[in-house]
Amino acid sequence: MSGQRPILLVEDNADDEELTLRALRKNNIVNEIIVAHDGVEALDYLFGTGRHAGRDLGIQPQVTLLDLNLPRIDGLGVLKRLRADERTRLLAVVVLTSSREEEDILRSYALGANSYVRKPVNFYDFSEAVKALGLFWLLMNEIPSARGR
Repeated sequence: MSGQRPILLVEDNADDEELTLRALRKNNIVNEIIVAHDGVEALDYLFGTGRHAGRDLGIQPQVTLLDLNLPRIDGLGVLKRLRADERTRLLAVVVLTSSREEEDILRSYALGANSYVRKPVNFYDFSEAVKALGLFWLLMNEIPSARGR
């Protein structure tokens, strides 16, 4: 992984997962991509529980791309849990969803989302959105070190 922090993609739709992975590869994003298919898997990864028990919690994602409509625990539930815990409250979280509901946007920001991005319908627009996300969150954005948390 050459010192780069991973990207956590939380997505339950196989087509959207593949589209996101293709767009990341197309835009030369070389960070390791960890995929969680529901909110419980995401929280297990972030907190080192379940099948991720014992993982090095000093290596947290550079950015989490979080869908809202997830099984078991939805994206808003994941976000609420992240912001409530001192270890994860500063992690960069981009809500990446197809929801156009104003209430989802408001609740996402109220719970501490760093950004809210609607998934574009076609691959070209989606790829361009992922490129912009990658440029900002992986190259330009400054994050606190693990020591500073």
